[in-house]
Amino acid sequence: MSPRGEPVPFSFVAEADRFRSNVTPPPKPRPDPRSRAGAALFGLTIVSGLVGSLLVGLPALDPGHQPGHGKQAAREGR
Repeated sequence: MSPRGEPVPFSFVAEADRFRSNVTPPPKPRPDPRSRAGAALFGLTIVSGLVGSLLVGLPALDPGHQPGHGKQAAREGR
């Protein structure tokens, strides 16, 4: 008996790595209207959250914005 076990031809190992089946998998089922509506609602929630955070943070991104400037002008006007 050989210590290496059964000899395996290298061509067999190479063919096993690139073996392709001739059986096609079944097609994926189409999503029902309920799951499509859920996915659309989830996407709309994400987009509206991003837009809302941009609108809330937009005044802080204004280069002419000075914190507390509006409060100081209101006190001087009295």
